[in-house]
Amino acid sequence: MKTIALLVASNLFMTIAWYGHLKHRETSLWKVILISWGIAFFEYCLQVPANRLGYGVFTAFQLKIIQEVITMVVFIGFAIFYLRQQPTWNILIAMLLILAAVYFAFLPTGK
Repeated sequence: MKTIALLVASNLFMTIAWYGHLKHRETSLWKVILISWGIAFFEYCLQVPANRLGYGVFTAFQLKIIQEVITMVVFIGFAIFYLRQQPTWNILIAMLLILAAVYFAFLPTGK
């Protein structure tokens, strides 16, 4: 559970760093880059330990897939509540396909 909690927290920072500036287009790009870089530092401070703790419990492939799903869930909330954008039907289908990837990634391999 520590791995998942760290991944969620890291993705909150990442989403803010990558997309938070979209509502502030009047801010100079160089300022946005520096602010985003500063925010992303905290994302790395959480992401790296999450992967370190999770590796062995999960494979590297599984860690990456978990991270991508968490990224999508965090981004959906961010887009809806902060950017005020609603997902369309095709976006929802794409997200369901990502969830299908999680299902297949965690099936037993028969080894």
